[in-house]
Amino acid sequence: METSGTNVRTACPYCGVGCGILAERKDDGSVAIAGDPDHPANFGRLCSKGSALGETVGLEGRLLEPKIAGRPAEWDEALDLVAERFSRTIEEHGPDSVAFYVSGQLLTEDYYLANKLMKGFIGSANIDTNSRLCMSSSVAGHRRAFGSDTVPGCYEDLEQADLVILTGSNLAWCHPVLYQRLVAAKAARPHMQIVLIDPRRTMTADMADLHLAIRPDGDAALFVGLLGYLAAENIIDRDYIQRHCSGFEDALAVARPYDLSEIAALTGLAIEAIHRFYRLFAATDRCVTVYSQGVNQSAGGTDKVNAIINCHLCTGRIGKPGAGPFSVTGQPNAMGGREVGGLANMLASHMDIENEDHRRLVREFWQSPSLPSQPGLKAVDLFKAIADGRVKAVWIMATNPVVSMPEADLAARALELCPFVVVSDIQEHTDTARCADVLLPAAGWGEKDGTVTNSERRISRQRAFLPLPGKARPDWRIIADVAKRMGFGAAFAYRGPSEIFAEHAALSGHRNSGQRDFDIGAHADISRDAYDRLAPFQWPLPSNAAREGQRFFGDGRFYTPDGRARFVAVKPWQAENRDPRFPFTLNSGRIRDQWHTMTRTGKSARLSSHYAEPFVELHPHDAAELGIGEAELVSIENDHGSAIMRALITDRQQRGNVFVPMHWTNEFASMARVDAMVTAATDPISGQPALKMARVGLRRYTAAWYGFAVTRSPVPPQTRYWAMARTSGGYRLELADCNEPADWAAFARELFAVASDAELLAYHDPGSGQYRLALFDGAELVGALYVDRTPVMASRSWLSSQLAKQDHGPRSRMQLLAGRPGQDTPDKGAIICSCFSVGRNEIEHAAKNGCSSVASIGESLKAGTNCGSCRAEIREILAKFQMEAAE
Repeated sequence: METSGTNVRTACPYCGVGCGILAERKDDGSVAIAGDPDHPANFGRLCSKGSALGETVGLEGRLLEPKIAGRPAEWDEALDLVAERFSRTIEEHGPDSVAFYVSGQLLTEDYYLANKLMKGFIGSANIDTNSRLCMSSSVAGHRRAFGSDTVPGCYEDLEQADLVILTGSNLAWCHPVLYQRLVAAKAARPHMQIVLIDPRRTMTADMADLHLAIRPDGDAALFVGLLGYLAAENIIDRDYIQRHCSGFEDALAVARPYDLSEIAALTGLAIEAIHRFYRLFAATDRCVTVYSQGVNQSAGGTDKVNAIINCHLCTGRIGKPGAGPFSVTGQPNAMGGREVGGLANMLASHMDIENEDHRRLVREFWQSPSLPSQPGLKAVDLFKAIADGRVKAVWIMATNPVVSMPEADLAARALELCPFVVVSDIQEHTDTARCADVLLPAAGWGEKDGTVTNSERRISRQRAFLPLPGKARPDWRIIADVAKRMGFGAAFAYRGPSEIFAEHAALSGHRNSGQRDFDIGAHADISRDAYDRLAPFQWPLPSNAAREGQRFFGDGRFYTPDGRARFVAVKPWQAENRDPRFPFTLNSGRIRDQWHTMTRTGKSARLSSHYAEPFVELHPHDAAELGIGEAELVSIENDHGSAIMRALITDRQQRGNVFVPMHWTNEFASMARVDAMVTAATDPISGQPALKMARVGLRRYTAAWYGFAVTRSPVPPQTRYWAMARTSGGYRLELADCNEPADWAAFARELFAVASDAELLAYHDPGSGQYRLALFDGAELVGALYVDRTPVMASRSWLSSQLAKQDHGPRSRMQLLAGRPGQDTPDKGAIICSCFSVGRNEIEHAAKNGCSSVASIGESLKAGTNCGSCRAEIREILAKFQMEAAE
């Protein structure tokens, strides 16, 4: 491990862009973070989440020792129990009675060992990953078209293209550094056209030349129509198709009958808009189609992927600079998991579990007793098997399925019913950890060593720069220690991650003379020193390669048995019929500053300042019809679950559709686990669930009172609605209930966990229902509560800063009681730029003083000059200000 005061080159643990980071551990224990200017994924750029990584490495809430049934235990006792229970279950019920559920948060070396243990030595394919929830339809689409799970292009293609199509991708918020690269490329080459295909007008629309607000799940129809259009206009490359493809006529026969009017009816788009998009695609050779979860997370996701690929194949726009389909991954190592066979239907090194030759090759290489010949249980089916008793022991690593699985309440009940549940995690308290019989403390980012692979097939090192806290261990070691106790010690006798990586590389190149896409055999004999120095590289990098490969398929050779790419006949896909009880389509996804279930980002006050509570976006007309006002609470429900969220009324949303963020859990809010409401419908090929197509009903939540509080105590209140977020010096709380407490002072003392003798300052207006109080310990603010019969209008950003203030004198106390600063004290307003903590009020004030552009706001306030993800919001604020000023 690097010593204090030195920069360590590592990789970001968030999305699939795979940014390089320079991390420096300071003498005081703090961590300074900067983008690595030499890393080819980001060239020094970072997003708001990456920039704030130093704020998330504290030990608050960390799992620091093994626990058995909630009590502390030593490692030997915990590992012995895990090995004994898995071994006994296998002996009594067979290898398919156990399972692993793993994660794209694992490093490749961890992933490799988990897959090797389950498939190679336990003898079951029951290992699946949360990547099933985000990228498995891309995997299936790639394999159908190319014969392999191959991402053809690289990030440079986005910068070299003349047309970039973003479908099902809010690049600005979900892959911000790629968004920055694309914005810069368009600024340098203004003729570049960008088309956004998304039901919502997301922040990515800010840079789009054309936004197609498509009907949810209309993507397949749009690209099926495009294939027919290209053929009708004779834009297809018949020579390329004849030499390198098969199945074109069958695919075209399905697509040809759909004219523009029928595509318009299926997509909800205007014929003129569709025609404009089709003409753009037809006229532009350098064309990249970027797609992500909006395409994948569908019961027809695989067909959507192949509909996109069909259009690139028929024009020969693949494997060339600035041209090709491009799947951007959601997790930092979803690609690495695919490489090692972490999905239940794959073998290591992109080999096929159904292929007897592949199974023999892997079995002989591993010297394993047997390998399963059929795919194991995919994620949704796995949790069903846990629930019905077929799977009797499960090990969950680095993921939180009680929040992220569809019909998440059923996933929780399945784990409660399972005889033996093991959870490896860095946090002690998660929704899933509550279900564990054994908790194993894993090393986190900054504490562990290994590799990750990003969306463009670039492998980077993640390096340790912090000591292992408490008794935490890296995942690879935990897996190896259990394997040894199960009797497989000789096959898991690794001294460190470099040896695992070398074996992984050797397997990829074993008997591989170009027949398989994944090959990093050049590193098969890598030493520990060379591994420590390993620079980012793209695969393929076979042992005989002069340099790494940048693009695939430029030579027209694919990995199918006949070497030809396959067109797939795709019909326009239709979602299930609407249930009149649930008239709204619920779409879920990420927001700018949070990540997955917030176990890391939730520790940062800065990242919690943009959106501090769960919300539901709905169209103004829908809100009016339902009697829902701005910032009121909304009950969302269907047969599977329910939630209560804050109304965010906006015309960015289509009528009949709502959007909710995926991040909030029972650790951060009372009723916000959105996936509890998502039906466990899956794509029939990939097994990926349709996380963006739940059907729900909405109604106004009738609250007797609304509240806002700041507190030093992280204890959740006993109210129907609450949402908690970190702030400087403590926490901020949103509250509401349908019943009013009999004694507000007693309620506040319990909420703030203070003694009855704490100094109380209070204001109460019985007529309006307003109640404000603040509690002090000497000159220090312990907590403040603001209550109203309508959503509280207190200055949240200013109040959230007051816990960090050390001395509250009389004037400060009066301001606290008022819920706002004095006229001589600036109030930032709602935070827009998290990187520099710039609020809406500051931007509006700058606009009044002459700042009329995003660039001038950046010069004045620095807002928008780091990650750039807030620029669209800044532009909206300026446009609204300018419109109001002109009236």
